[in-house]
Amino acid sequence: MTNIDKSFKIPKIVNNLGQKIRELREKQNLLLRQVAAHIEVDTALISKIERGERKASRHQVLEIAKYLKTNEEELLTLWLADKIEATFVEEPNIAYQAMKIANKKLEK
Repeated sequence: MTNIDKSFKIPKIVNNLGQKIRELREKQNLLLRQVAAHIEVDTALISKIERGERKASRHQVLEIAKYLKTNEEELLTLWLADKIEATFVEEPNIAYQAMKIANKKLEK
């Protein structure tokens, strides 16, 4: 790490979106195959999304939100959070510096 970010530690990635989808699906007593059929993908893909082994597309997230009758913005926020976390794990030094720059620009 650079001198600037020696204290910055990358937390273990949590699959925020997948956990939420599973929670919502199970609360509604829906099977993986029912969600999969609605968004026209195979059951294995939904299972992998829930476990964090595959990433859903933005379109898939929106379709899942509609089917599960949940807030689209909430699921999209979790989807984006997962993407940001993955970037930090892949490029921790660069991502940290990029976030600092982006944050400064957003504060203006």
